[in-house]
Amino acid sequence: MTAQVEEIRLNLPHIELAAHLYGPEDGQPVIALHGWLDNANSFARLAPRLPGLRIAALDFAGHGLSSHRAPGASYLLWDYVADVLLVAEQLGWERFSLLGHSMGAIVSVMLAASMPDRIERLALIDGLMPYTGEAEQAPAKLGEALRAQLALPDKRKPVYADIDRAVQARMRGTGAVSREAAELLARRGLMPVHGGYTWRTDSRLTLPSPLRLTRAHALAFARAVQCPAMLVLAEEGLLHVEPNFASLLEGLSFEVRLLPGKHHLHLDDEAGAQAVADCFNPFFAIP
Repeated sequence: MTAQVEEIRLNLPHIELAAHLYGPEDGQPVIALHGWLDNANSFARLAPRLPGLRIAALDFAGHGLSSHRAPGASYLLWDYVADVLLVAEQLGWERFSLLGHSMGAIVSVMLAASMPDRIERLALIDGLMPYTGEAEQAPAKLGEALRAQLALPDKRKPVYADIDRAVQARMRGTGAVSREAAELLARRGLMPVHGGYTWRTDSRLTLPSPLRLTRAHALAFARAVQCPAMLVLAEEGLLHVEPNFASLLEGLSFEVRLLPGKHHLHLDDEAGAQAVADCFNPFFAIP
C-alpha cells in the first residue's frame, strides 16, 4: 500500500532529527516512534492504513537519517523522551497521541506517564516497559558500560559487500524481520562506504546501558498512564512469550489485543499491517 509521504527535518536546540509526515494537515496529530536500531520506515506499511491521522514518524537520534548525538552525550531512554517532547513543540502540537513500537513504545509510555496533560492516546506495538535491573546490580552494570565506552574507539561497524547481504543480516538480527521489512529498513538505514555498505546508526547505540530502571520504576510509569491506551501484542513477539508477562498487565487500564505474527508484525507483511490498523483505527476514532 502506497501513500504520499513528506520528508522533513526538525531542528531541535541540540540536534537535527529526520521524519516522515503522513496524512492530512488537519488530521489528529500523532508522533510515531520506532524500535531500537530501526528507523521511520518501520511505519511505512502501517501509517498509510491509518486515515485521518497526521503522523510524524521520527528517526530517533542516532538512527536513520537523524543526526548522531554530540561526543559525550548519551542515548538513554529519558533523552529520547525529551527529544519527542521538543519535536511536538516544534510542530506546534500542544496535545498529541503516540504510536510506538518496541523501544518506541517504552518511550511513549514514559512520556505519557510524565506529561499526562500533553498526550491524547497511546497506541503501542509489542512494547511496554524497558529491561529492568535491581539496585544491587547497579555497580556491576555501570562498570560494564564504562569498559565498553573505553573500548568504543576500536569498535568497527560491519561492512557488507552489497545491499542484499546487509538485508540478510538484518533479517537475522535482534527482533528478526521478514525480507520485505529488512529491505524497507535498509532503504533508510544503509549508507555507502569503502568496500560496500554499512548502517547509519551510531555505534554508541549498541553500548550497554550504564543504569537501568528497577522493576518498581518501570511499573510506576506504566501505572501512571492516564490517557486511553491500547497494546497490540504479537503471538511470537518479545512480550507475549515472556514468563509472567500477564501479571504485569494486572492493574493497568490498557486495552490489549493479541495478533498473529512476530515482533515486527506491523512491518513484516501487508496482512500484519492491516491487522494492526484494524485495531488502531477504531481506537483513534473514539470521541
